Amino acid sequence: MTAALQQPGYEEERLRRAAEQLACREPQAAMLLALMGEPHHYSFPSIFIYGHQASGKSHVMQVLLKELELPHATVSCVECLYAALLFEQVLLSFFGCDAASLLPRSPSLSDFVRVYRQQRFQSPARQTRYIVMEKAEHLRDADANVLPAFLRLQELVEDNVTVVLLSAIVWDKFRPNTGCFEPLLLHFPDYSKGELHQILSRDKHPSYSAELYSSYITILLGVFYSVCRDLRELRHLAALNFSKFCEPLLEGRAKETDAHKLWRNIEPHLKKAMRTVYLREVSSLQWEQMQQMEETECKAVRGLSAHTHVELPYYSKFLLIAAYLASYNPARTDKRFFLKHHGRIKKTNFSKKNEKTSNHLLGPKPFPLDRLLAIFYSVVDSRVAPSASVFSQISSLVTLQLLTKVSHDDQLDAPKYKCSVSMDFICAVSRTVNFDIIKYLYDFL
Repeated sequence: MTAALQQPGYEEERLRRAAEQLACREPQAAMLLALMGEPHHYSFPSIFIYGHQASGKSHVMQVLLKELELPHATVSCVECLYAALLFEQVLLSFFGCDAASLLPRSPSLSDFVRVYRQQRFQSPARQTRYIVMEKAEHLRDADANVLPAFLRLQELVEDNVTVVLLSAIVWDKFRPNTGCFEPLLLHFPDYSKGELHQILSRDKHPSYSAELYSSYITILLGVFYSVCRDLRELRHLAALNFSKFCEPLLEGRAKETDAHKLWRNIEPHLKKAMRTVYLREVSSLQWEQMQQMEETECKAVRGLSAHTHVELPYYSKFLLIAAYLASYNPARTDKRFFLKHHGRIKKTNFSKKNEKTSNHLLGPKPFPLDRLLAIFYSVVDSRVAPSASVFSQISSLVTLQLLTKVSHDDQLDAPKYKCSVSMDFICAVSRTVNFDIIKYLYDFL
């Protein structure tokens, strides 16, 4: 049952509607309301809300501001690359286009404060104005005076305004060396397993009972909770795999009460889905195609022993393929193999006096990280954005001893690696992703 929010100065009906949308975040919402106070009272100049991604920070703040109809400006620090965009967005939200047009072409902080002070005399605040800055960690890259100024904006503009900073990192990493006004800190903890179950169960499918969807969420969390606690990612996985969970029901092989049959049907599917957790570059259609290719994997590696065959995530296979190509192909041949419009290159241009011995007989050669990534982005069959997940999979390949790091540990700017797998192994891995690696090996031209 949802706990009711109570705060003097607000209508009970508005508080009730807000509480209904804040499942499992009632204590944080109540604390935030207490800090905000009554609408016409002066609030604290700045509040710093921190917690991991998908912990409800933005959701709680937006629900309270919209349901209680409080004047506010929501600014994404990712979109506002420059301070001028930030100043313009705040003035536009509070005072309209005319106020924003008063800023000069390259406004300074003084220009923003001057225009704000002029407008607040023309439009005095009857309630506290709130400036919500999402992804506030990007303010550290702005001008040195922007963050300290917004922390004490209430004093600079002499207005009833509160700045709320939302961030995934702690305040200790924000505090400037020169010192600044200290905001009030409010922490949003991660959702527990029971809270995630309660929130995800609200997204039940209209064609099925709430009990069925609740049991499906129980199965989903049992598989993914140990590796993923991001609410948005879990919600995406729940929507992506629910149709597979319902297949026995649609085919008449099971009823909603046959929990064991439904579990046996979805369990292998969910375990395969663990390979794409956080890899949101993979669309639902691509993920289904990957599952079809996985069905032929056993046939593709039939010639390998169980000791040789290792289960790898989808993109880790392409990283391993790129590493093998970088180890056994001369660096000067990359343009020939991986550049589409490289022009006409004769085979004789690649000949070398001492290159009579096969590269496979000489063994793998070390290669830098940037060359590995360049080949990886060329051979992968879909557009992949550089992300922490790609780099973490390289570390996993080193841990599995499929790659060997040959550079020193203190060489962080350009680490070098060497591929440690055999020709038979990489051919088997290539067949599982429908990639003909022989076409890209210089020794087989």
